[in-house]
Amino acid sequence: MSGETVITIIGNLVDEPEIRWTPSSVAVCKFRVASTPRTFDRQTNEWKDGESLFLPCSVWRQQAEHAAESLQKGMRVIVQGRLKQRSYEDREGVKRTVFELDVEEVAPSLLRATAVVTKAAGKGAPEVRQAAREQGAVSAEDPWASGTPGTGRPAGGGWGSGGEDNPPF
Repeated sequence: MSGETVITIIGNLVDEPEIRWTPSSVAVCKFRVASTPRTFDRQTNEWKDGESLFLPCSVWRQQAEHAAESLQKGMRVIVQGRLKQRSYEDREGVKRTVFELDVEEVAPSLLRATAVVTKAAGKGAPEVRQAAREQGAVSAEDPWASGTPGTGRPAGGGWGSGGEDNPPF
């Protein structure tokens, strides 16, 4: 949509992600990200932290369920979305303005961590994926449908049809 402010923020989750459902059964997961700029001070020869930005985030629908299952407090994440501004009056009658991020994408940062990615089918439960394979809904050729756990490699050992050991990049 034109005129929206799309931003990417990298920081740490300061709360456990909290999932709720709207009255119409739409999932929404809320969490806060703290992003702290760091600069190198050449005079003292050390890194200094700046003031932290705490940004509330909301992610919706199936991705909300995935975020609630995958993310946890303290985890470093990369979040992209539309920055929203909302104004209101508090209980004392003081007008307040808050900024929130309506999340399009969220992922763990791999700067200081590793992650194992599991493709979700339907609700994302392993039983659902297995049932889909048995019914032929998921192709055996799909490298995400099965594989060597923890390696990111497709089943059969090779990356390509020739059984090469090197990844295709």
